[in-house]
Amino acid sequence: MKKGTIMQRSSDELLTFIFDSISEIAKINDNKQLLQALAKMGRDIVFADRCTIWILDKQKNILWTKVAHGIEKLTIEPYSGIVGDAVQRGEALIINDVYADSRFNSSIDEDTGYKTETMMVIPMKNRRGETTGAIQVINKQMNEVFVEEDLNQLRLASTYVSETIRSMFLLEEIDATQKELIHIMSIVGERRSEETGDHVKRVAEYTKLLAKLYGMNEEEATLLCEASPMHDIGKIAIPDHILNKPGSLDKKEWEIMKTHAELGYSMLKGSSRKLLKTAATVAYEHHERYDGTGYPRELKGEEVHIYGRIVALADVLDALNSKRVYKDAWKEEDIFNHMIEEKGKHFDPRLVDLLIANKEKFLEIRDRLKDEVDA
Repeated sequence: MKKGTIMQRSSDELLTFIFDSISEIAKINDNKQLLQALAKMGRDIVFADRCTIWILDKQKNILWTKVAHGIEKLTIEPYSGIVGDAVQRGEALIINDVYADSRFNSSIDEDTGYKTETMMVIPMKNRRGETTGAIQVINKQMNEVFVEEDLNQLRLASTYVSETIRSMFLLEEIDATQKELIHIMSIVGERRSEETGDHVKRVAEYTKLLAKLYGMNEEEATLLCEASPMHDIGKIAIPDHILNKPGSLDKKEWEIMKTHAELGYSMLKGSSRKLLKTAATVAYEHHERYDGTGYPRELKGEEVHIYGRIVALADVLDALNSKRVYKDAWKEEDIFNHMIEEKGKHFDPRLVDLLIANKEKFLEIRDRLKDEVDA
């Protein structure tokens, strides 16, 4: 008899696994290695033996894969077998005796000599809700069966994997891939905390506007805008009871919370890609203060990278404008008065002057990207 639920991670272990996986993936430059790392993440998150990432080619009317452990490349009819049925219906499946399932196509086992026993399949979808392929994991280790909790854990990786695969396989543009990685990783951070849903979008737009007002060219301002959603990615490693505490943090909790800046930097610093290197700087320095009393390194004035100084102001501007678990949104007048009071203390004086002189432009962004609960 097979058993279930033995090989599963606790919540803390799962967060550590995701954190470590994203950190390693962020260092990879080669597309083939990146795909292999994504497949490894899908396999290992549920203790499966193999993971296959299937791509739906609607023009050729096939499902195909280059990312299958132990196999070079496979092509199958689009809606045949268990995977094809999951793709056609757009529904996740758990099958713990595949040979008893009439949909199972044993020809791949016969061709490879590998024996499939258990399987989970999750369809991948694009932003329009269209199915673009599937993630398939096979044979849970230690002769166990897959259970619903395994499916839930695989879903945590599936959005990250599917968006990255979509970008790589369908667009074949490395810049687009980096942007999708940034977007998905920021979503992971958002969903762990109970912050406002459009926080990173507003911070990104505030950031780009400030950068252009400061004098950056379009290319650099866009780069910083696209990197800024990663400013709080380190929070995925902060415990829920601290991250979402409705009241003030005590001294010990605050010290733990402050580690998110260095944790985010540690995740991203190994990458040689320009976008992720920029994101690493933002994550590391956006809590530094102009007067040197910030964290984690107590940098002062222009010792703080301009990227950190810009995102620091953009982040606080949105935080004050937004309702959080621990506070209500501030009044407009109070927000700008606070920014003026913090000129030369928390914030770069020049950036504060640019904000005040152009506050209507910032308010337009705020109003255009209001959270649904506040709209």
